[in-house]
Amino acid sequence: MLKTKGNQFYLHDEPFQILSGSIHYFRVVPEYWEDRLLKLKQLGLNTVETYIPWNVHEPSKGEFNFEGLADLESFIKKAEELQLYVILRPAPYICAEWEFGGFPGWLLKEQGMALRSSDPAFFEHLRAYFNILLPKIVPHLTSNGGPVIAVQVENEYGAYGNDFAYLEASAELFKQYGIDVLLFTSDGPEFMEHGSMKDAVTTLNFGSRSEEAFASLDMYRPDSPKMCAEFWIGWFDHWGGKHHTREAAEVAEEYEKMVALGASVNFYMFHGGTNFGYMNGANHYEFYTPTITSYDYDALLTEWGDPTEKYVAIKRVLSKYKDVPYANPLPSEKKRYGAVEMKTEMSVFDFLKQKTAKTLIAPKSMEELNQNYGYILYKTTITKQGELDMDITPIRDRAFIYINGKLERTIYRNDAEKTIKLPFNEKENILEIFIENMGRVNYGKHLKDRKGIIDNLWIGNQYWFHWEVYQIDPDAEAVSFIEGKDDRFPRFYKGEFTIEDAADTFVDLEGWTKGNVWVNGFNLGRYWVTEGPQKRLYLPGPLLKKGKNELLLIELEGTGSHSITLTNEPNIG
Repeated sequence: MLKTKGNQFYLHDEPFQILSGSIHYFRVVPEYWEDRLLKLKQLGLNTVETYIPWNVHEPSKGEFNFEGLADLESFIKKAEELQLYVILRPAPYICAEWEFGGFPGWLLKEQGMALRSSDPAFFEHLRAYFNILLPKIVPHLTSNGGPVIAVQVENEYGAYGNDFAYLEASAELFKQYGIDVLLFTSDGPEFMEHGSMKDAVTTLNFGSRSEEAFASLDMYRPDSPKMCAEFWIGWFDHWGGKHHTREAAEVAEEYEKMVALGASVNFYMFHGGTNFGYMNGANHYEFYTPTITSYDYDALLTEWGDPTEKYVAIKRVLSKYKDVPYANPLPSEKKRYGAVEMKTEMSVFDFLKQKTAKTLIAPKSMEELNQNYGYILYKTTITKQGELDMDITPIRDRAFIYINGKLERTIYRNDAEKTIKLPFNEKENILEIFIENMGRVNYGKHLKDRKGIIDNLWIGNQYWFHWEVYQIDPDAEAVSFIEGKDDRFPRFYKGEFTIEDAADTFVDLEGWTKGNVWVNGFNLGRYWVTEGPQKRLYLPGPLLKKGKNELLLIELEGTGSHSITLTNEPNIG
């Protein structure tokens, strides 16, 4: 078992330097887990680290998922087969630029709950989740002959709160369920005092100035092992921003300082992977900034798993201090399958004719309506005439406002205007508000990020009651196409293509604007071509099959194109 003696880690009673890299199993298709883990081992690392996202494993209250992308135990076993150790971070909060920091959206249904605290309303949900999750981890601990050497308690808690009773109670839960390996916390150097615990090793997260960071640790916890649990070697991207990169030489220089010192280091990220589906998170400081679909992170492996210049530079560093495998991995095969004609199309408004609306006195948030992700349409009748003011602050995140079938405004929660004027020209006016949930905030004080319409709307100096609501999530229901006459966006598009051999490819969305892409029913993620930086979505080969394949899109804002190209070149900006 991993233990500490003074400022040194020991494994099986021998000094041990943790040389680790982050791979999030839920961001990589399972067919590629072995490939990515092998490349980690080929670099010369001895450990893989992963978060465990609550929202993936308990998507609805009391309904658990540990299959496919969520098959945590298979990922651990694969690492063990390759003779790698494993560090697990069940948190329950993971940040990770992941939807709601890993929390399930249904937690927000309870308005008064204090997240990440000893509030019984929150903690009983956590206890029920851990009651299912933790027994799955126990057989894989080193104390039981498995590869898991350490487990994290919470995550960067010092940057969120000061409920030490919550941290202690969380650690006690781990122990109650038989987690008897080394426990640790991780925080930025400036936050470690409020995120640390007396019975857990304090580790640090940073991207540079390692000497200063470890000096802070020495002052706070003298004679403690030095570990950077997240060595940030790149960064994530948000829609409308630039693609972040960091020089390989700079990363290698900082890494060597730590390795030469004998410190333990975990690369964040070794391999970033993809925010499939609706699982991108968002940050909210001055503005709301949702993360893009790619989680390439300018890591040691690209989003599609190829070694980078950083990979080679880090291997050169490691070779000075330990024996490393000689060969470097080769880039994978990518194929260009050409144009796919999106021949079948239908307005979302025609699709909704097949559905029954929920009737509400006043609008409710998606969470209150038991909807975690996707899209939602709110509809009411305004029996007033004239140009009326509407307060749009309760609308999250991006909305298309129709009056009597005509698109009047597109609004976004970052808009400077908080009240807009809308023309209601008839005695009775049909108001329709189609809303996209673009990803919940994953960090900081805006973590409680409800979606849809989160409070009643103030229109023409009064609240408007009596609404119809339609919920739209192609992950949760099949999209059946019908003939319709509505020419409005959003619209669904469907196309088919036939292939002989499946390989990685990229979905080029040139000519389209904004929406989501499904391949054979799998939600690849969001695109927003006009904002960028990402212009193409990575499509892993295992999602394709020999013969006929299907592409489905929801295009929200408009397109001049009716085809999509599957190409062999990425474009993440």
